[in-house]
Amino acid sequence: MRVFVTGATGWVGAAVIEELIASGHRVLGLTRSDSGAALLTAAGAEVHRGSLEDPDSLRQGAALAEGVVHTAFNHDFSRYAENSEMDRRAIEALGAALEGSDRPLLVTSELPFLASGGVATETDAFHPVPGPYVRQSEAAVDAVAARGVRAAAVRMPLSVHGEGDHGFVPVVINLALAKGVSAYPGDGLNRWPATHRRDVARIFRLALERGAAEGPYHAIGEEGVPFKAIAEVIGQRLNVPVVAISSEESADHFGWFAMFAEMNLPATSHRTRALLNWEPTEPGLLSDMEHAGYFAA
Repeated sequence: MRVFVTGATGWVGAAVIEELIASGHRVLGLTRSDSGAALLTAAGAEVHRGSLEDPDSLRQGAALAEGVVHTAFNHDFSRYAENSEMDRRAIEALGAALEGSDRPLLVTSELPFLASGGVATETDAFHPVPGPYVRQSEAAVDAVAARGVRAAAVRMPLSVHGEGDHGFVPVVINLALAKGVSAYPGDGLNRWPATHRRDVARIFRLALERGAAEGPYHAIGEEGVPFKAIAEVIGQRLNVPVVAISSEESADHFGWFAMFAEMNLPATSHRTRALLNWEPTEPGLLSDMEHAGYFAA
């Protein structure tokens, strides 16, 4: 299968490309830069010039492929609403190119927020986490699926980890370095679901080969790692105190990241595992933090 991948040089997209090529698929990767083109060529992928801001380039790339994986998203939190709208338009453009065919489209999304505080499953309707950072990916998937496109969301955990991680865990580590303490909010029992990036990549490949049928999928290896446990590993490795802080102190300590530090979004992937015959094989988050260069000088 020839697969068009957006976000092709990103944290998840690069792992997806590696997984697809290793499994015998051909990849057409989206990039806007010469450096990105060089990375794609080195990985064994074909290069397609374009960007999320250029819907025509997205439609052209999708038209050349037998399936599409959309992992691109601009995580600049200072422009989150604008970036979310750009993502919606990108999904619309990709869907338009696939309309009237049976070519699958997979799109990265987030876990649904459950007001009950329960454990999210694939059958839960998507509800964004309350706050300023609302992503439109899953609503956009539903819109193109309503037009007959074989589209499905792949819901991502709070931590997609592995060597080279530049996501939420490094943010917490850098805060501990700056503040001299490794803090957790309240009792620290709020849970972060987590999955190694290579395990995430296998879900994309398996779901694509299944034709994106019966999504959404949950790319969840661990249902929920207590934030306190993450803070304890950080404290031990940095040799700084591990402290509990109140909700009032949390805003001061974590700043803009406070809402993420306090998130409790446990989720299962039982349905995804059964549908795709998938099981995580890579290390869990806490083990990975010991070996993946998180604390390299």
